[in-house]
Amino acid sequence: MSTKEWVSSHQNGASLYQECFYDSEKDEINPNPAVIQADNPKNFLITREEYLDDKHFSQLVLEIPAERFDEIAIAWCKKRKLQDALKD
Repeated sequence: MSTKEWVSSHQNGASLYQECFYDSEKDEINPNPAVIQADNPKNFLITREEYLDDKHFSQLVLEIPAERFDEIAIAWCKKRKLQDALKD
């Protein structure tokens, strides 16, 4: 069973989390990948192409409303303590 550390969650839309399993003595900030989970997205497209030389191409396109993405981005920057990096 996994334990999710929610960075930003929305009841019906895009949310952001990280898995909690990491060595907090080694890493001050959670090093696990950020995961965007979208429940009932309005527009999305998944493309996968396979070629004769055993190579493939995959793509996920997900539409997230700008206001919601702003909320996710701000929450991520706060969690990762990136406020100083945003200053000019």
